Amino acid sequence: MAKDLLIQGGRVIDPSTHTDKVLDVLVVDGKIAKLSEGIEPEGHMEVLDAKGKIVMPGFIDMHVHLREPGFEYKEDIETGTKAAAMGGFTAVACMPNTEPACDNDSVVTRILERARKTACVRVYPIGAVTKNRAGKELAELGEMRAAGAVAFSDDGSPVATAETLRCALEYLKSFDAVLIDHPEDMSLSDRGQINYGLVSTVSGLRGIPRESEEIAVARDLLIARLTRGRLHLAHLSTEGSISLVRRARARGINVTCEVTPHHLILTDEIVLEAGYDTNTKVNPPLRSQDDVDALREALSDGTIDVIATDHAPHHIDDKWVEYDYADFGISGLETAVGLIIDKLVLPGVINWMKMAELMSLNPARILGVPGGTLKVDAAADITVIDPDCEHSIVPRNFESKGRNSPFMGWRLTGAPYGTIVGGKAVMYDGRMIL
Repeated sequence: MAKDLLIQGGRVIDPSTHTDKVLDVLVVDGKIAKLSEGIEPEGHMEVLDAKGKIVMPGFIDMHVHLREPGFEYKEDIETGTKAAAMGGFTAVACMPNTEPACDNDSVVTRILERARKTACVRVYPIGAVTKNRAGKELAELGEMRAAGAVAFSDDGSPVATAETLRCALEYLKSFDAVLIDHPEDMSLSDRGQINYGLVSTVSGLRGIPRESEEIAVARDLLIARLTRGRLHLAHLSTEGSISLVRRARARGINVTCEVTPHHLILTDEIVLEAGYDTNTKVNPPLRSQDDVDALREALSDGTIDVIATDHAPHHIDDKWVEYDYADFGISGLETAVGLIIDKLVLPGVINWMKMAELMSLNPARILGVPGGTLKVDAAADITVIDPDCEHSIVPRNFESKGRNSPFMGWRLTGAPYGTIVGGKAVMYDGRMIL
């Protein structure tokens, strides 16, 4: 049992209650007990000084690849959750493209058991939509839900056919679960490496047209309209996708969506600037400046609900190859918060309240998991931020096994300072507390 905890003097920002005020936060028995000014510590209570810091509901990353079971040489639950804690995340939802795929209740149970033994933040399994993520036959969605799956996705691949998507959305309505789709028309993106455009032409790398995403988004939205099921679109990257979602929302279609930090910050030009560094290779690919601008605008107007990392750690052997042969993905848990603060909050693209909404309140709401609030009696999952911390991104110091980051050497202002899970500080003052 965690000690009672007092977080003193931080600027509390909670979108669930529209709070933005310097307060003390008292935690008793792992829950929020009181928010007030001038709370005095008692007995053996642990006291954390948060003066000059920002205190938010714990960040939840709803799109993470923990790689366990099957690919533990890339990442495992222990290292992935340590990376999450260092990155300021109190919970992660892990995608099912494991080996074996998380397509039945026994794998869900295995992940939860491993998390209980080795994880330092909360872990929420996402079950596959189809058996072995092959797109042909629905997996046992109800059994996985009963075992603890919080959502369903074939991530890494789209749900293969419109009919399969229709059946899944209809079925998931019976227990109010969300389907997270990876929007991609594989026939258009086949063998593609980067965004289709000037950079792909100059580089000689095969391009992935934005239409490969937008066609899939349009299909998904039409099936969501037909079924009235709960659809969440993963890692949107184009202006056209955002326009489609915005129009669908106006027509009452039940859809939410997410974007990654790298799609909000980088363009495909980094491929050339970085000398074909394979750490710039991600799916969907980095797009144009117009797309980045559209995504940023969609953060402000509420079209985008969530910022999620799509944390995709890889072994060096998977990246230290020619661009054509490198795996897609960026290791993002330990860089996301600093990047968002430095590139979006401090320049005024979004404010602190919006950041908490995108990274805490909305992920909790969409997944239907605890969190997203600092209300009294809520679980004491808390992220503390130092808005003035100047630091460099040094992948060799990551807790994650994946060092594949295109942001190596970037200097940033603003960083996670503390990660508190169930009232227990697992990271504070930038250091793991084991």
